[in-house]
Amino acid sequence: MTLVLSHSDISALIDRASVYDAVEQAHADLAAGTAGNPAPAFLPLPGGGAALPMAASSSRHRASAVKMLSDMPFNRDRGLPTQRSTILLMSAETGECRAVLDGRLITAVRTAAASAVATAHLARESSTALGLIGAGTLAVEHTRAIARVRPVEKVLVWSRNPATVEAFRGRVADLDLSVEYAESPRQVLAAADVVCTLTPSKEPIVHGAWFRPGLHLNAVGAPPRADHREIDGAGMGSARLVVDSRATALAKSGDVLLAIEEGRLSESDVAAELGEVIIDPRRGRRDEDDITLFNSVGIGLQDLVTAHTLVARATEQGIGTTLDLSA
Repeated sequence: MTLVLSHSDISALIDRASVYDAVEQAHADLAAGTAGNPAPAFLPLPGGGAALPMAASSSRHRASAVKMLSDMPFNRDRGLPTQRSTILLMSAETGECRAVLDGRLITAVRTAAASAVATAHLARESSTALGLIGAGTLAVEHTRAIARVRPVEKVLVWSRNPATVEAFRGRVADLDLSVEYAESPRQVLAAADVVCTLTPSKEPIVHGAWFRPGLHLNAVGAPPRADHREIDGAGMGSARLVVDSRATALAKSGDVLLAIEEGRLSESDVAAELGEVIIDPRRGRRDEDDITLFNSVGIGLQDLVTAHTLVARATEQGIGTTLDLSA
């Protein structure tokens, strides 16, 4: 039988602390060779859209998975989500489809969890000021996740729409943090210890000239397209660069690929994958003045382990719908 979990099912089930633990372990497993995560394919669709199947396998969970991500930039003009996704979780022992899950909330929560893992292993322990470039759902999830791993007291937020910042303020009110509106991305970088870029930008909105010693950045928002980026080449070349997956970054990260094209970065400048830093902290921050940057494209393994935790909780609680796909 196959379990189907809708967005509302997942909202009721998801436990962010468990997702953090699962994502951290998944990256360590990837570095240890007990999980697989090939670079995603890119399938162009009519009108400028794209389909990106993101596959992964895990020996720990005896499972494989694929998330079909649809990236539809033109949906913004239709009032529809620009990205939609569905996750299939399969048994690695029988090949049976164990579950079908809506990917919307899973993607947001596991993305924030990965940034929090990177922050825990790369940012200075004394970091108290969090900077956000973008104020939507990813900003909310990143604030909640990073506040778990660093003593955040203040959040500086920039968005093209100030009303979005006010909405963000309300959505994180329970965290009892000081939330300040920043007038520009540069103002965010001038005051924050940890910065998360969370916009679907095609052109750089953060420049290396603004970096300060000791800063940690999570570059998250650009879609997995080779011509989109949030950080300019100078920034990518000046930071100690850690990626979620070399294969994925070198295939789909515009931040990385465009910096290489400009001669600001080479493949050998990638200091480590996140899992390698988890296993060996010497691969990450070397001193208090290091500028560290986690380039997050997103990998299917993060979806697999998050789906696995949700299916276990759903089974325990009797949530979801079961179908016999072979009937």
